[in-house]
Amino acid sequence: MTGGPFRPEEEILTTGGPLAGVTVIELAGLGPGPFCGMMLADLGAEVIRVDRAGAPSWSADGSLGRGRKSIAVDLKKPGAADLILRLVAKADALIEGFRPGVTERLGLGPEDCLKVNPRLVYGRMTGWGQDGPLAAAPGHDLNYLALSGMLWPIGPADRPPAIPLNLIGDFGGGGMMLALGLTAGIISARTTGKGQVVDSAMVDGAAVLGTLIFGMIANKRWTVAREANMLDGGAPFYGVYETADGGYVSIGSLEPQFYAALIRLLELKDPRFAEQWDKAMWPDLRATLTATFKSRTRAAWCDLLEGSDVCFAPVLSPAEAAVHPHNVARGTFSTADGAPMPNPAPRFSGTPARAGAAAEEPGAETGAVLAAAGLSRQEIEAAHASGLVAGRI
Repeated sequence: MTGGPFRPEEEILTTGGPLAGVTVIELAGLGPGPFCGMMLADLGAEVIRVDRAGAPSWSADGSLGRGRKSIAVDLKKPGAADLILRLVAKADALIEGFRPGVTERLGLGPEDCLKVNPRLVYGRMTGWGQDGPLAAAPGHDLNYLALSGMLWPIGPADRPPAIPLNLIGDFGGGGMMLALGLTAGIISARTTGKGQVVDSAMVDGAAVLGTLIFGMIANKRWTVAREANMLDGGAPFYGVYETADGGYVSIGSLEPQFYAALIRLLELKDPRFAEQWDKAMWPDLRATLTATFKSRTRAAWCDLLEGSDVCFAPVLSPAEAAVHPHNVARGTFSTADGAPMPNPAPRFSGTPARAGAAAEEPGAETGAVLAAAGLSRQEIEAAHASGLVAGRI
């Protein structure tokens, strides 16, 4: 196929996504674990989420819980481990996000699971990792990012480091890193016949995401100070500016040809703009750019700069992002329950990923999942009557 944007539907597609045929057990948890489960489900894996009987499921919150089957189990009741191990015996991978040692106490640790399924890839999602002085300590995304060294460089020089939502630790360095680890482990298991444990720590993942910055520091191409470098808000030609109507725009005119386009289209006459990399000039150049961008509305700047060589984009709210023409043309978002929902990424030409149905209540498929695992109707009813499992049977 040549010419025009690539459209997967124009190709002959196989059934399911690239992970079709892979089965994953997800022990319900918070944030990064469910995000990993969502990623794998989007890519075509059958993900069975084990929710806690009688408790709300945080992992079923909004579109983060999409595309999975749910079974509700009281993991503290006698027989719970044996029940889950029957699911594990037929699975390719497992996701758990408890503190170190918790699944071992439940009878569902790596040794227990690999005994019934030697090919299993056992994914462990924690903040600090399975060992080390802080392994047993509680924490959240911000703490893991802080310890990785990648929170300190973010934000203005005259204020504390800025909080970049929970995107870097929880989702980039956590859930997405675990999804990669599990996929690699499954490929290895299918080659060698042997499973393994994947220890995914958010502090490790956040540090890996900062490899470029660590490398630039080592090569003395990065000043260890906030707002003093080309990518941290120090450079006037790589930043965010307010517009006349209170909106914001972003520019990323790093390379010489893009910087030249910025000077030309903004009609910047000050000869000091010729010295792009003279850091002594940066405060004055930023002041000029601040005044320039404040002179027109965001829409006016979009009319002038969007699609140009300046490297420009308006700063959109989540609602605005969902209806921007570029995102609409690519189908970046769809709608779930009347709100924008990001569609799966990345995109595959022959085995496209698809967002599954929104999460149902915990235990929506308890009976069906147990039957598929080989339990008889009598066993399922007995488990439900005892409170071992809950939901639809």
